[in-house]
Amino acid sequence: MSSLEELRQKIDAIDQELVHLINERAKVVVEVGKIKMADRNAPPIYAPDRERAVLSKVKAHNTGPLPDRCLLAIYRELMSGSFYLEKPLRIAYLGPEGSFSHTAALLKFGQCVEYEPLADIRGVFNEIDREHCDLGIVPVENSLAGGIIETLDSLIDSSVLICGEVLLAVHHNLLANCAMDEIRTIYSKPEVFTQCHQWLSETMPRVETIATASSAQAAKKAAEEPKTAAIGAAMAAELYNLKVVCQNIEDVANNVTRFFVIGREPARPTGDDKTSIVFSTAHKAGALVDVLKEFQQNKVNLTNIESRPSKKREREYYFFVDCQGHQIDKNVTAAIACAKKHCLQLSILGSFPRAIEVL
Repeated sequence: MSSLEELRQKIDAIDQELVHLINERAKVVVEVGKIKMADRNAPPIYAPDRERAVLSKVKAHNTGPLPDRCLLAIYRELMSGSFYLEKPLRIAYLGPEGSFSHTAALLKFGQCVEYEPLADIRGVFNEIDREHCDLGIVPVENSLAGGIIETLDSLIDSSVLICGEVLLAVHHNLLANCAMDEIRTIYSKPEVFTQCHQWLSETMPRVETIATASSAQAAKKAAEEPKTAAIGAAMAAELYNLKVVCQNIEDVANNVTRFFVIGREPARPTGDDKTSIVFSTAHKAGALVDVLKEFQQNKVNLTNIESRPSKKREREYYFFVDCQGHQIDKNVTAAIACAKKHCLQLSILGSFPRAIEVL
């Protein structure tokens, strides 16, 4: 058997080779960037179809013992470095630092891009519209709490496009700098309190809960005020020098939040895509059924539907629908064209690669 020192020397030699190969890859990335800068018709710096192709190949080539999750995380950071070499991207998200949106953005785009924390979701859309940021990441639904109203409303009013999705496993933690029996107030987002309702009722029934705009803002307040706590991500504890008093206090273990990546450029098809649309119908019996039948008849599978009341007309609703396929796929194109006949208005919000993992 090899000695420990011999094995470590072998690891060191492999590491040296890996660093060399990673930088050789980076040199090719630089050449790709030069071609893109010279060609107006070249794909954008962030190309969701290329990202999907690279990650899918990594999974296909992996024979272990490392799990896919580990290798995918490594390659996401490699792609983050590639963005930096081609053209540094600026990503807007619902801040402040330490929010779940911040966590999702970091896991999606890595450490080598610039991040812009904003006070509300509408602000993320505005920064993309104004071309102050290249991309944004916004929460759209939670597996427990349902759709995020502010995101749905912003999708109606904005011209940005959905070009990707992120699935984030959400774990809530009680963060504080005092013992649990000393806590008198807990801060967090209303949706977070909903997701931890049972735990709070059983464990801290007499503690006051106060809503904040974000879980990161809650952590900041808990760090500043005595005998207070926050419910938030572990990252928030690190950023605001809080202790994780109690881990994973969400009522349901498989709590997942879906985020949309939004931008100004459409995503090209990958063969495993979704398309999001929004439409409104006349206020009459069977109007929604007429629209949905068009998707059924064209064999387009619907994966999600949400509704929001219109702010312009009384008793009128907007319906948000996700379907399988890209908007240029023949059956999706046909379904949308036929559905429009039953709608007061219909807009395609974007086609994007289906998320292949939960981060």
